[in-house]
Amino acid sequence: MSIAVETAPVSFTPGAVKELFKLKDQQEINDEFGLRVGVEGGGCSGMNYILGFDMKKDGDQEYIIDGIKVFMHKAHGLYLAGMQIDYQDGLNARGFTFNNPNAASTCGCGSSFSV
Repeated sequence: MSIAVETAPVSFTPGAVKELFKLKDQQEINDEFGLRVGVEGGGCSGMNYILGFDMKKDGDQEYIIDGIKVFMHKAHGLYLAGMQIDYQDGLNARGFTFNNPNAASTCGCGSSFSV
């Protein structure tokens, strides 16, 4: 009997993993919470990324990515498959960035995209 293991639709760079663990520790987030990754309508390009710690909800799929519990609504995988989340900590940019191969265009802020 084999168990199917679903591959996570998103990945994190080492810098993003380090920052996520740091944030979880600083904010004293307990292990019941996971990182919600998703999309919502809005923004200058039509859709915004969702990234934040949250409780699991109905319709969520759960993944463990680089030791981080990740929640994603099943329908969001279509928009996020293959996306890599990075964390920039430089002079010109600071914060999480989203490298999404499904985005037809993105806006200047980097948190809004269209497909």
